[in-house]
This record gives sequence, C-alpha cells and structure tokens, in this order.
Amino acid sequence: MRFQLLGFLDVENRTAISRAEIEQWVDEGLVEYLGATDDVRPFLGAADCVVLPSYREGTPRSLLEAAAMGKPLIAADVPGCKEVVDHAVNGFLCKVRDASDLSARMIDFVTMDGHSRDAMGNESRKKVERQFSETIVVESYMHQIEKLTAAAT
Repeated sequence: MRFQLLGFLDVENRTAISRAEIEQWVDEGLVEYLGATDDVRPFLGAADCVVLPSYREGTPRSLLEAAAMGKPLIAADVPGCKEVVDHAVNGFLCKVRDASDLSARMIDFVTMDGHSRDAMGNESRKKVERQFSETIVVESYMHQIEKLTAAAT
C-alpha cells in the first residue's frame, strides 16, 4: 500500500499542509510526493482510490475527474464533496478535521474485496454521467440565465 500526494505546495491557504510537514512525511516514508502537474490523468489512472480530506470546497474538480475515470473516492463530508460522493456507494465520506475517521474510511476501503472496489468505481462513473455531464451542467447554467433574465425584465 502506498500513499501518494499530488498537487502544489506552498499555496496561500492557512489550512494547507506546509511544505516542511510534507517533506517530513516523505523522509519518514509515509507518503510519496509526486509534485504538481497540468495533466492528472496518468496519476488518476494509476490510483486505486482518490482521497480529498478538505475542510471546505466548492465542487472539487479533482473528485469529478477521478469519478469520471471510474475511481472510488474518499472525501470530507463538506458541501461540494458530498455532492460527488455517495457514502458507501461510490466511496466514503469522513468527518471533517477528524484524522481518526479519515483513517477508518481508508481502512474500510483497503479491506474491501476487489469486486466491491470495482463496483464503487463503476458507481463513480455512473454518478458523473448522471449528474455532472457537460450537457447537464450547460443546461443548468442556461436555465439559471433564463430565470435571471426573466426576473430582470
């Protein structure tokens, strides 16, 4: 089992994990830091599960991209994430700011059989197609624009 981190370090966010802490985790052999990239597809393709224990989000593109690639998800139970993750269907939701609960959800995933993991990934793909396809998103935007335009006249 390997834990890999992908993304930018040194972001201007007080809740972000510091570079020093990540470097310490790497030195201790706890995680591999993969760096930042403009193309996440090969990394998502190689992942068994994508984890985002965020404290707060909009709808995270990282989870949508992973779900579109048929990956099981683990995310914090916050607005945005919980719209993408259906607990125990296409992944697991964990309590916010609760490392023990995050760890328990990761153990839940790791101890699942391969068929159950694959089923979760398939549910992720179905959810994205059903709720987040480009057609659905554009239609939703157009509907909102029409409503606002009608209200303004």
